[in-house]
Amino acid sequence: MVLATYTLWLRDIVRFYRQRSRIVGALGSPIVFWLLLGSGLGESFRIESNVLLDGGYLEYFFTGTLALIVLFTAIFSTISVFEDRSEGFLQSVLVAPVPRTAIVLGKILGGTTLAFIQASVFLLLAPMANIELSLVALPSLALVLVLMGFTVTGLGFLLAWSLNSTQGFHAIMNLLLIPMWLLSGAVFPAAGAAPWVQAIMIVNPMTYGVSALRTVLSGDPESIISLTGEPTIGVSVLFMIAFGMLVLGADILAVRSNRTN
Repeated sequence: MVLATYTLWLRDIVRFYRQRSRIVGALGSPIVFWLLLGSGLGESFRIESNVLLDGGYLEYFFTGTLALIVLFTAIFSTISVFEDRSEGFLQSVLVAPVPRTAIVLGKILGGTTLAFIQASVFLLLAPMANIELSLVALPSLALVLVLMGFTVTGLGFLLAWSLNSTQGFHAIMNLLLIPMWLLSGAVFPAAGAAPWVQAIMIVNPMTYGVSALRTVLSGDPESIISLTGEPTIGVSVLFMIAFGMLVLGADILAVRSNRTN
């Protein structure tokens, strides 16, 4: 099982970095959004209490951009399910004496690794957002990025496995995944939002990933939480672990049922 998982993981890593357009799309687009939105809104961004973050909207949206990079990378990595299906590779793996769990873990861990690497590269721009990264915070930051990448990739894999076309996948992505990112606290805080929006943000899995990232990156976590109305990092991590296990179980069940469309 370990060898099969490693082989599928390595295949996705190699294929991703051989396709430079996917690298540009997963990393370049979020950086453009961050610079344009962060610079455009600038001084106009205010928290509920009219307190302006030191780095302005560039600082606040930095965490949201990290989440967007994880989301884009997960989407691009799970699109490979359609390629594997059309090329016959997926059918070959399914008939081989390979545990279904290895197939799921190989694909999800591949997307998680790519998301972690690309998000780590973006962290080099943290000083531009007035964010100081400390060595003490790096292990916690790595843990949150891995958990977030795992859950988002697992969800993307489940959608890709259940659909029969890339067009349908992109439609679901625009209908589900992008709104999940928008309503996660990545673009605006929950505090001050309409009650029905706050309700959606509470049950949105990405909210807890974005909240954990912002708390770790913040030099004053308690202040950030009080201003933005976000959950604590302990609650966020536990929620991501629970949701990640739930998605993993759903992925394994879907693959074992052999629904490849």
